[in-house]
Parts: sequence; structure tokens; C-alpha cells
Amino acid sequence: MTQGVEFNRLMLQMRTMQLEAMGKPQAPAQIEKNVNAPAFDDMLKMAVNKVNDLQQATGDLQSGYERGVPGIDLTEVMIASQKSSVAFQAMTQVRNKMITAYEDIMKMPI
Repeated sequence: MTQGVEFNRLMLQMRTMQLEAMGKPQAPAQIEKNVNAPAFDDMLKMAVNKVNDLQQATGDLQSGYERGVPGIDLTEVMIASQKSSVAFQAMTQVRNKMITAYEDIMKMPI
């Protein structure tokens, strides 16, 4: 359900930007408030925990493959390794963007 809400919000923003670019007057945007939405810090914690879980699962697969556990394929290990690597890189980029935003806010005159 949250993906649908996020998609609708994204489409609304895109339409607003399109109207601004065309120079047409726009109707005020109505963004629905989701009272049950998790807080930002909760969402960040969940994302970090998910990346951590991916890395731990990858580590388990790698050690299982190294020990010769039957049923663990090299391709499965490599795909899991790449998934955890991409997730970690994305989390690092989000962290960098958050730090940049924080620094920009701190530099604003009062």
C-alpha cells in the first residue's frame, strides 16, 4: 500500500513540475496525510537493518559454500553478494545526501 501512495505522490509532483514548466497556473496540490506512516528515523532503522540482514545472509552463504555445504551454488553466492553490495552502496549514498543536507541547513543564516 505504501508503494501505491508513494507512486501517487510522485505522479502528483511530476504533474506539478510539468505545469510549472509550461507556465500554466496550477491547482493547489492535495497531499494526503498518512497518519499510520512510520517516522523517518524508524524507516531509516528498518533500511539499515535490512542491509545488515542481507550482508549477514550473504556471509552465511559464502561460508556455507566454502565449507562445501550441498545445495549452495556459486551463482547463488555471487548474486547474494552483489545484492548486498548494491544495498550497502545505496545506503552509503543516502547517508552522504543526508549529511550534505544537514550541512546545508547548518550553513543557512538565521
